Amino acid sequence: MRKVAALLLLQLLIGPIIGMSAMSGADEPGKIKVLVVDGFSNHDWKQTTQLIRGILEPTGRFDVSVSTSPPNNKAPGWDTWRPKFADYDVVIQTCNDINVGTTWPAEVQKDFENFVAGGGGFFDFHSANNAFPKWVEYNEMIGLGWRDKNFGTAIWVDEAEKLVRVPAGEGEGTNHGPQSNVVINRLGSHPIHAGLPKKWQTPHLEVYYYARGPAKNLEVLSYGYDARTRKNWPTEWVVTYGKGRVYNATFGHVWKGDIQPEAMRCVGVQTIMVRALQWLAKRDVDYPIPMDFPTEKALSLKPRMS
Repeated sequence: MRKVAALLLLQLLIGPIIGMSAMSGADEPGKIKVLVVDGFSNHDWKQTTQLIRGILEPTGRFDVSVSTSPPNNKAPGWDTWRPKFADYDVVIQTCNDINVGTTWPAEVQKDFENFVAGGGGFFDFHSANNAFPKWVEYNEMIGLGWRDKNFGTAIWVDEAEKLVRVPAGEGEGTNHGPQSNVVINRLGSHPIHAGLPKKWQTPHLEVYYYARGPAKNLEVLSYGYDARTRKNWPTEWVVTYGKGRVYNATFGHVWKGDIQPEAMRCVGVQTIMVRALQWLAKRDVDYPIPMDFPTEKALSLKPRMS
């Protein structure tokens, strides 16, 4: 009887502790599920995907999958390519139809719209900002894109860090100057940038000037200076689309023939990519700012990536 009583007492003492531990484990979110969509671009989309995986997977915070679109509507698999966006927290879109003329099938477009509007995260990666000008809802999602001067509103940042809107038909169509080392100027205190320096430098960046679009529900996170236009232009911005979140940046240029591009090895770019994905997935943005984060005066590059 004494043994039974002792066992009952032990169970009473440790039972709540075990229960609390089990509940804690159940409440802990797992890895963020990320889908990279690639398949066609005027950039090196194959290497881009490889480098994205090389940045995200070593953190241990992401489960990364890839869905590769057939290159055009005549290619095998076009009629059956149907990514299951709803299975993921965030989609990283890298497709760009410049010089290709390929858009996604109508069914895939609608599925993607529903995914983002329903609360999914959309990371618009570099040249994907150039894509799909005739897709109305895509333009709404990205806010600003590579478009002609009559397409929609452009935004630049004045010396007081106020946003200046340029109506359709005024100014120029979207373009950029030579790739160069650019000082990124942080605006505000968005969770993605919490703890970052006000200014930091990144290599081989294309500062898009006169990016245009509906520019609705949009917040500019950072800007860089373009010498030709003598203006500051957005380098990162976020858009709210329905219940979903969209992140855009001109970081991450990977051109055909590039080998281990510094644009992707930048510590700043890699850090912000991880933090942006956490924010898009509606998780706590807790990825630490590394000690070697770049400064206004100095670049910081990771070693060659696998």
